[in-house]
Amino acid sequence: MRILAYVILLGGLSFAAAAGQAQAPVQAAPASVLVVSAGQIADMQAKLADWPQLQHYRAANAALQPPAEGVDRVVFYGASMTEDWGMGGSKFFPGKPYVNRGISGQTSAQMVVRFRQDVIDLQPAAVVILEGTNDIAGNTGPMTPEMTEDNWKSMADLAKANGIRVIFASITPSTDFPWRRGLRPAEKIRVLNAWLKDYCATNSLTYLDYYTALVNAEGGMKAELTVDGVHATVRGYEVMAPLAQAAIDKALAN
Repeated sequence: MRILAYVILLGGLSFAAAAGQAQAPVQAAPASVLVVSAGQIADMQAKLADWPQLQHYRAANAALQPPAEGVDRVVFYGASMTEDWGMGGSKFFPGKPYVNRGISGQTSAQMVVRFRQDVIDLQPAAVVILEGTNDIAGNTGPMTPEMTEDNWKSMADLAKANGIRVIFASITPSTDFPWRRGLRPAEKIRVLNAWLKDYCATNSLTYLDYYTALVNAEGGMKAELTVDGVHATVRGYEVMAPLAQAAIDKALAN
């Protein structure tokens, strides 16, 4: 049987129903109808059951052996820009002891929660943290710049407490998000990157500047380097890779 959950907004009142069971009316917006399928409900329930997505890399982490003596493992930690690195023809540092722990769509709040499992427990020498786009987009709810900054600080504190060198990558440029249009993120990205660069300098952390190499005159990503205004093409990753390697070399030398 197909089950639908729906919300009917009528005359300023909202009536919610699921599987034929109506709820009490509450104040709401003008008339409209939202229909949600059983599959969408299941997806939302799964996300609520594992909000930080700890299950995503649990098996891969269990199968990963500790780094060999003298090997400097590096964890790349972030959202889709990180997770997609090594897919679609791009190369993720072949021959290097680097581990990808990106999860598409994640915000810095989710990343703080899974930091121990997906970074600390893997015993890396360094971590490359790239996040911020999804915070600005509000993927897990509205976030202020200060909330993002606090989450960056928390990840840095966790890493340093466990002897892991910290590399913070700048938020990559964008003038619009395909999944949430109209936010005009370019200036927000610029301001957060300025804060992050200063934070790294003040706290002896390594700042990885992707932004300058990727940005165009409008504050977005250069057309040949992006597939959709946010995510990188193969060429985009080719531009980013030597910048990341230089930052890793710098961090490990300190």
